[in-house]
Amino acid sequence: MRDRFHALHESGTFLLSNPWDAGSARLLESLGFPALATTSSGLAASLGKRDQQVTRPELVAHVAALTAAVGIPLNVDAERCFADAPEGIAETVDLLAEAGAAGISIEDYDPATARIETLESGIERVAAAAEACARHNIVLTARAENHLYGYDNLDDTIERLRAYRAAGADVVYAPGLSTPGDIGRVVTEVACPVNVLAVPGAPSVPELAALGVRRVSTGGALAWAAYGALRDAARELLDTGTTTFRTGSLTEDEIDRAFG
Repeated sequence: MRDRFHALHESGTFLLSNPWDAGSARLLESLGFPALATTSSGLAASLGKRDQQVTRPELVAHVAALTAAVGIPLNVDAERCFADAPEGIAETVDLLAEAGAAGISIEDYDPATARIETLESGIERVAAAAEACARHNIVLTARAENHLYGYDNLDDTIERLRAYRAAGADVVYAPGLSTPGDIGRVVTEVACPVNVLAVPGAPSVPELAALGVRRVSTGGALAWAAYGALRDAARELLDTGTTTFRTGSLTEDEIDRAFG
């Protein structure tokens, strides 16, 4: 699985969809996605929590359940790797490797302080994750979180991504970028595989491919779309007592392909 995941990053552009439980993982696999990734917000919702409230044991158990359910590589949204010290980062990587992860991401936002890490701290943390990932042949994605938290300084983002690449990251990712100019600058100036989050208003997947983006992920979008469909179905049942929502259900053939 890890060799397959590395190979996906060698050329071209591929889609990395984000399930939130074993059932959604098997459905996405049946539709033909070459790899999957966990979503911290989607997992949190499935546990009745808000994002950034999932514990490390909960994530490890989730990864083990997903890798047991599917036969394609799984990347793990490991947030800050649940540690402040390099030793703790390595321990998290080891646990996720044992659970079957083919890839892991680490981000530079600290919810405890509500701040982006300093560049020096970010480099140290990525280097610790890279060393641990290398022992397991795991693809490491380093994330610069500036644009998710209102710090829209592209020069700083690029400086961080270049530094994280130099520290050992295999892939870089700055969620929140949405314009062709900004995305193109990252691809050109960082010069390594780049992940882009599919968001409203961003270029289409073919357009991202033309910009040189290697990987396109969905984050929590699929989970929230599914929860939105559940809300709409429940409201129809409560308000009118009708069940037209069933017209969007999976067919028996689709159920057999995904869960048979």
